[in-house]
This record gives sequence, C-alpha cells and structure tokens, in this order.
Amino acid sequence: MNHLDRITINPNVMHGKPIIRGIRFTVTQMLELIAGGMSFDEILEDYPYIEKEDIIACLQYAVKISETK
Repeated sequence: MNHLDRITINPNVMHGKPIIRGIRFTVTQMLELIAGGMSFDEILEDYPYIEKEDIIACLQYAVKISETK
C-alpha cells in the first residue's frame, strides 16, 4: 500500500521540508526517532496525533528519496 499521500511539502510550513499530513512534524524528525531505536508503539504513545500509517509513509518516503539519482 502506498502511504506517500500523507507526506506533504509546503514552502510556508517548516521551511518546505517534507511533513506528515500538513502538521508541523517532519519526515526527518520521524526518521530520527526510528533511527534512535524507538518502536512504532513508543512513537504512537509519545505523539498521539501520529498514526501508524504516518510512520510507514515516512519510511516509504525515505526509500523513494534514496532511489533518486
């Protein structure tokens, strides 16, 4: 399933960085939490406005970006 529609880029929000569903939570922030060892459940508990699909969308976005030349 493609969750990338949850990732938005708006030059007027967070300096144009990719964000989750238009809220002020960047893909980079999410990836840093995951890289730091937080589980999905821990992230969902600490950030109640985040949904599991948002986490998956961030990972899919990272994969897509890493494939570009």
